[in-house]
Amino acid sequence: MPKYYEFEVSLNWIEPRIWRRFLLNSELTFLELHQAIQKSFGWQGHHLWEFQNNDSRRTPLAGLFDDSGWGPPTPDAVDVTLESYFGGKRGKRVCGYVYDFGDDWQHKVKRGRTHDLDETFERRLLAGERAAPGEDSGGYRGYERRVHFVKTGEDLYNNEGVDLKSWLGDWDPEFFDLQTAKTEFDY
Repeated sequence: MPKYYEFEVSLNWIEPRIWRRFLLNSELTFLELHQAIQKSFGWQGHHLWEFQNNDSRRTPLAGLFDDSGWGPPTPDAVDVTLESYFGGKRGKRVCGYVYDFGDDWQHKVKRGRTHDLDETFERRLLAGERAAPGEDSGGYRGYERRVHFVKTGEDLYNNEGVDLKSWLGDWDPEFFDLQTAKTEFDY
């Protein structure tokens, strides 16, 4: 019987929270956890990323392999299994995930319950709230700028030549379409 971990991933420092909850097969790797986060938040994976231990040093847990000497080496996410970190009686419950080192989107990745199901699948989206920030939106301050613009029609930066209205289109920070997201996420 396949075993699945329930994960809840939320963006740090944004209120109200932006979060997603999904199931992943426990035999997958941190690369597949990265891909699940990307898909559930509607991102394209264009930027660097890393999982970090939930310690004061935020030591690398898994990501794109890096032994450049600029800090501790980052283990390759394809080689680090979910089971090795989250599994067993001594398994950890939380880690960090950073996406886009420029915008610095920091996430809390929390492992919830373990499910033994008769079905076999790799991942399944369960729930979520609010629209994720778009790629290259300028980090938390850029996100706040866009939310303010959607609510008021006013650009906090008053940048002439930047047409936020056409760039944002019909983006609504409060809207998350679970059913549409599930069709792209589940397999």
